[in-house]
Amino acid sequence: MAITTEPAAPTTETPPTPETLPEPQASAKEPQAPAKEPQAPAKDGWQLNSPLVLTMVLLLVVLAQGPIRTALSAPVMQSWMTVFVAVVVQALPFLVLGVLLSAAIAVFVPATWFTRALPNNPVLAVPVAGMAGAILPGCECASVPVAGALVRRGVTPAAAIAFLLSAPAINPIVLTATAVAFPRNPEMVLARFAGSLLVACLMGWLWTRLGRTDWLKLPAHEPHEGETKGAAFWGSVRHDVMQAGGFLVLGAMSAATLKAVAPASWLRTAADNPVVAVLALSILAVLLSICSEADAFVAASLTQFSLTAKLAFLVVGPMIDLKLFAMQAGTFGRGFAMRFAPATFVLAIAGAVVTSAVLL
Repeated sequence: MAITTEPAAPTTETPPTPETLPEPQASAKEPQAPAKEPQAPAKDGWQLNSPLVLTMVLLLVVLAQGPIRTALSAPVMQSWMTVFVAVVVQALPFLVLGVLLSAAIAVFVPATWFTRALPNNPVLAVPVAGMAGAILPGCECASVPVAGALVRRGVTPAAAIAFLLSAPAINPIVLTATAVAFPRNPEMVLARFAGSLLVACLMGWLWTRLGRTDWLKLPAHEPHEGETKGAAFWGSVRHDVMQAGGFLVLGAMSAATLKAVAPASWLRTAADNPVVAVLALSILAVLLSICSEADAFVAASLTQFSLTAKLAFLVVGPMIDLKLFAMQAGTFGRGFAMRFAPATFVLAIAGAVVTSAVLL
């Protein structure tokens, strides 16, 4: 009995083995299916990329060169091109120089230097930080992350706000560009300096009275943390040149369009009313979002408007515009930007009008 039962056991176990043989083959085929899936997108149509778009645009320009040449020969387009090229050519060197200097300051000047240089009293730190903007060049594209780094490293927010507003408006590059753009009105340089510094200090002092630290939401790290200083410098330069250059072209196009296409009667009506002129150019500064190194040339091209309206354009633009609002919301939080932007806009207009009444 024991001898017969022992060989029976293997006979009952061996039949399942042939049934299990197909299973490893099936499982071996299953991993091969995903390997074929990545090849499927390659069979789809063309993929749109930058070289393809550039090639298509150049091809369209070549094919339509006849109509384009006819359109550009019109007197209106010739006037438009004259204003556009003049604004871009005059402003571009100042923009590039300003971006290079602001990137160097943001990368190579440690934020601890500001902490040691500023007074401990916030009321006194505000004007000192505002005056630092006259010494350290920086466009508004770079001043926002620099101000965020200052707050993150212990600088009082009121002083950081004063530097944020003054650095793009009263630095040497901007004041030199203003002098070049207004050769017959040298008082515009002093008026821009005084008006912008006044607004920057007022906003800093206003924060000391009404500001709350929970309105500020700063990121845990700096934009170029982990990179070498050389890589961070050139990365900042590339970013600021592309962004500021794009807004410069947009601003030059808008100024040329306003100059060549808008009816002269409309511009004359807006320019003749002092209140409408100031509000119109202040809103235009917010919408155009021109870099502060280039906005003086756009303002100088608006010859119909008074110096007061142009000064409002120059004071408002570097402090609050569409790109600045987006950058401030991304750096400090939406709650901060929603409170900061309207207050800055109102104080900038008031500061420009008061400064114009005294100096212009």
